[in-house]
Amino acid sequence: MTPFAYLDRPHSRRHGPKGYARYDRYRPWLRDEFSFRCVYCLTRERWGKGPYGFAVDHLIPQATDPSRALDYDNLVYACSTCNVLKKDVEDTPDPCQVAFSDLVKVTPDGNIEALEDTGRFLIDVLRLDNDENTEYRRLVLEIIRLAASCDRDLYVRLMGFPDDLPDLSSKRPPGGNSQPGGIRNSFLARRQKGDLDETY
Repeated sequence: MTPFAYLDRPHSRRHGPKGYARYDRYRPWLRDEFSFRCVYCLTRERWGKGPYGFAVDHLIPQATDPSRALDYDNLVYACSTCNVLKKDVEDTPDPCQVAFSDLVKVTPDGNIEALEDTGRFLIDVLRLDNDENTEYRRLVLEIIRLAASCDRDLYVRLMGFPDDLPDLSSKRPPGGNSQPGGIRNSFLARRQKGDLDETY
């Protein structure tokens, strides 16, 4: 299992909360929606300061279309670094419209390759192939390989789910939830049913 494997299909949203007056109120939903990792670089909450190192990102920037600022389908979960680098860049690919594995690929040595023009655009905007990001991926991969071979507990800590899975059943979006069934498949609900793997 590699932590830098992009989805081989477009992401299908499980949740549909509506009506919050501030976009940061969607954070617990987005954490669960995007598996507690950055949609762009795949950094996980477990590898840093938890959710504090992450942001709610607008696919279509607020400056471009303020009417989409609170639209859940326009929001993704991104690490703070990718969020800052993307800023008001338009035409960022939507992970719900395209499989990122068709755009970019991380090699076993931590390098990232564009598989087509949109992937090159994504890499360039987020600087995913600069020395710092490449070394970061190499270090993470090496640590995970070592943990897998000699320290099961550390491996699970690195590749497992956060301890503080959001309780979405307690959330009541002001505008309702167009996909209430998603709560039954949230990571916390699956953990409570004993149906959640240790790692992913």
